Amino acid sequence: MMSVPTNNSEWGFFGTIRDHADQAEAWNMAMTAIQTATGCPSHAVRDFLDSTSGRHFADDVANGLFAGQTLEVATEAAVSRWMGWKITRRTSRDTGIPSGLPYLTGFVAHFEIMADAD
Repeated sequence: MMSVPTNNSEWGFFGTIRDHADQAEAWNMAMTAIQTATGCPSHAVRDFLDSTSGRHFADDVANGLFAGQTLEVATEAAVSRWMGWKITRRTSRDTGIPSGLPYLTGFVAHFEIMADAD
């Protein structure tokens, strides 16, 4: 899988992870792990990581690093956690993402749909 570069180097995942890990390594690892887990295209994963949700995902990875995990383990743990959460009815009403989907899949697909609508 080919990683696409960030469009938001100051914020989102890329800007948030800078104080915790090598940005390029963390970006490529997150892109690959999320794309593998969700099956969504790289541009949708990039848009997710560039968003506020990407900042929260970076915080989750950073928490794993603080706990002594390697970058790879922290990233995979964050992906697993976000895939384990489900889109609630309230989130579905607010975003249009179908309830019951894995949270990560739902939000990455949401960014894919938004990009296609532009």
